[in-house]
Amino acid sequence: MTAGPAEDARNRVKRLHLRAWRRGTRELDLVLGRFADAELGRMDGDRLDLFEALLAVEDPLLADWIAGRARPPDRFAEMVAALGRFPGGI
Repeated sequence: MTAGPAEDARNRVKRLHLRAWRRGTRELDLVLGRFADAELGRMDGDRLDLFEALLAVEDPLLADWIAGRARPPDRFAEMVAALGRFPGGI
């Protein structure tokens, strides 16, 4: 028996949650993990796509965006601003 769409969506959320908490740098783990804890369950498919793309960004660049040292591309601006509300020491 194959998994249905609801199970596939749950598995995707679980996978993204794990990736958010296991970035490799503790500061980003804390920021992204806490954001994932609070927001993943409420995201629709488009927001999940955006978060997944954000997780693919290199750590130094993502840290600069979150800390305000560099401006993120417009497509990430809103989500990066939301990330800035989750403490992590960046």
